[in-house]
Amino acid sequence: MRIGLMLFPKLTQLDLTGPAEVFFRMPGAEVSLLWKTLDPVRADTGLTILPTATFDQCDTLDLICVPGGPGQIELMEDRVVLDFLRRIAPGCRLVTSVCTGSLVLAAAGLLTGYRATSHWASREQLARFGAIPVAERVVRDRNRITGGGVTSGIDFALTVASELLGPERAQAIQLQMEYDPQPPFTSGSPARADPAVVESVRAAMKPMLDRRLAATEAAAARLEAEQKA
Repeated sequence: MRIGLMLFPKLTQLDLTGPAEVFFRMPGAEVSLLWKTLDPVRADTGLTILPTATFDQCDTLDLICVPGGPGQIELMEDRVVLDFLRRIAPGCRLVTSVCTGSLVLAAAGLLTGYRATSHWASREQLARFGAIPVAERVVRDRNRITGGGVTSGIDFALTVASELLGPERAQAIQLQMEYDPQPPFTSGSPARADPAVVESVRAAMKPMLDRRLAATEAAAARLEAEQKA
């Protein structure tokens, strides 16, 4: 099972490292961290991650996963990234994402007509690419599997492990990781968080969300023009 996790500058590292922790524990899995070059990639919090292969070195994959993060905004107009995804996806058994990585898949035209999810603050933007936004932590539609925001990447990856290895192996991986969430608060979703907390988070995120929305609208217009050409 050849698994590729995409790296890019200003990604949210847990979007990548959460699923990677699961994938690396899957027997027989070959996991690659992919970027344009082998130069170190700096995440949005400053953590530096080393790619293990370039796009040009990657001919085929069984699974491609695109994480999210602020740097995803630039990816939606990055021709090298979009062309790589369009090239690699048809041969993949599963085409996947975590958080706002789904917007990158959508910008490449890979979620048109599919149910999908993303971070709660940006999920509805998927509709601009012809995808169907779903307010769930993990969404499966045919061979597309998308995870919600950040921490959902572990749930997403265990779902993938169950799909590929069976539920018993996936449960064993979950136990190895002692993944038994018991958060101190019920504020992990806007549906359950205190409304005042939700509004404060929205206000803090607004400048970045405005930039993301502008990039989404531009990318959606380009995709529509390409599909009509």
